[in-house]
Amino acid sequence: MHPLSISALSSCASTLQQSTIADYVTKELPIAQAGLLANIGADGTKSSGAYPGVVIASPSTSDPDYLYTWTRDSSLVFKTLVDQLITGGGSAGSMSSLIDMFVTAEANIQQVPNPSGNVTTGGLGEPKFLINETAFTGAWGRPQRDGPALRATTLMTYANWLLQQNNASYVTNTLWPIIQLDLDYVASSWNLSTYDLWEEVYALSFFTSAVQHRSLREGSALATTLGHSGLANDYASQADSLLCFLQSFWNSTSGYIVANPGVQRSGIDVNTVLASIHTFDVGAGCDATTYQPCSDKALANLKVYVDSFRGLYTINFGIPANEAVATGRYFEDVYQGGNPWYLTTFAVAEQLYDALVVWAQQGYLNVTDTSLDFFRMFDVSVSTGTYNTSSSTYGTLTCAVQSFADGFVAINANYTPSDGSLAEQYSRTNGTPVSAVDLTWSYASALTAFAAFEGQTPVSWGAQGLSVPSTCYTPVSVTFNVDATTVIGESIYLTGSVPALSNWDPSTAILMSSANYPIWSTTVSLPADTPIQYKYIRKDANSVTWESDPNNAFTTVDSGSQTLNDLWR
Repeated sequence: MHPLSISALSSCASTLQQSTIADYVTKELPIAQAGLLANIGADGTKSSGAYPGVVIASPSTSDPDYLYTWTRDSSLVFKTLVDQLITGGGSAGSMSSLIDMFVTAEANIQQVPNPSGNVTTGGLGEPKFLINETAFTGAWGRPQRDGPALRATTLMTYANWLLQQNNASYVTNTLWPIIQLDLDYVASSWNLSTYDLWEEVYALSFFTSAVQHRSLREGSALATTLGHSGLANDYASQADSLLCFLQSFWNSTSGYIVANPGVQRSGIDVNTVLASIHTFDVGAGCDATTYQPCSDKALANLKVYVDSFRGLYTINFGIPANEAVATGRYFEDVYQGGNPWYLTTFAVAEQLYDALVVWAQQGYLNVTDTSLDFFRMFDVSVSTGTYNTSSSTYGTLTCAVQSFADGFVAINANYTPSDGSLAEQYSRTNGTPVSAVDLTWSYASALTAFAAFEGQTPVSWGAQGLSVPSTCYTPVSVTFNVDATTVIGESIYLTGSVPALSNWDPSTAILMSSANYPIWSTTVSLPADTPIQYKYIRKDANSVTWESDPNNAFTTVDSGSQTLNDLWR
């Protein structure tokens, strides 16, 4: 790792916590790197049976069984390695070879027919596969639409670096065909419901939308570079619509980002923090439209998220309200007992470190009405305004934020076993590691948090200077439910009179979820206050059967969400 390149904190007094964190980072960094590499086939010491370049989520095979490869996890892991390659964190030769194995593995996986479809009929939304690059056919939360966007971002980051190394042929002939498949999928499906990154909620997801927006911006730029002007324009147009859509996740009344609108829980979820750090662009400053880590919205959201765990876990009891605590996915979580996760607690630290780097680079920080409660954790008398690096308030706030960020790393350090291994979770009552062992994403989250601690920033992706279009697609979330009995091999689809409902084209109709069979459901983002007609159709391998006439019809609400409950006819 490189030393802190942009020092905002030279005037901060040294503390025992800072020394402890530095020692932990020094010790844990090589362990996390080795743990991550051990879970990548075919040569990883804990990934026996995995094909070359395939990332196993964990070697755990029971309670829970994570010996699969997820597109999301794999892409985030290799984004970490690509970033290391670019910043010189490893041997260019060996790192490039490993990344090339990942490219080959993902090219193969893209083409595998699976329960979500094939490469042209929705199969790119399939979340996980067997580690020998074959389909997982069991029941699961599918589709998950973040995977293609994250994979495209990882490969585009690699592609842009290769272009700088004058390796255009590999980019054009090998990477671009994979990237285009993913971007075309994102461009055509970003406004459809999805299982979120926790695989529990079938709705719209802030994390998914944020990483989709990033991928389309990057895709437009790369398509332009490679001479695909038509694709570049299409991706840019869809990205504009997505940027509009992203604004709808902000709850201005409660001051946080709603992770999954319309779902019957709070919506306070690390989904939103992960979105901020994985769409971080140092060139964008503290832009709030893309929810950059130091933006007022992202900071306000972070406080609400962290505070939701203060009285929840036994290990957090008694910790003052302006200090770090262990955090989990969302406070209503019951999975494996509902515990803190290493990756979620690291994510909080990473967002704060990213914010510190930007404040130092731009030479000031802003306190707004939106972020005021966040900053008053550290100075109860602070008021709204702009504070330059020369002001005492700037020093007070940034030093306090640095200490706050270090605290989250210290929490994880305290509950990291002596061998440095990182499981998925640790017990809410005593901090003992629980759930899947050697979680690859846990190791990747440690590495990216440590990089942020050292002041490293990933390459910019094009967030600088973006603004919400003056004429914006105003979306509302509409859930369609239909009671329909089917036979084996049949599924229910939705189509209708607007592009988001495939314009009556049965070949691109929306596959509905049968999770609550015989109720089939899907949630779609549709234009507000718009008359719409729709029908359900049955499809099997050989035939399409439409509902009887007349068409169903309704007008979308002015704002918010609505639910339609129908009976097949």
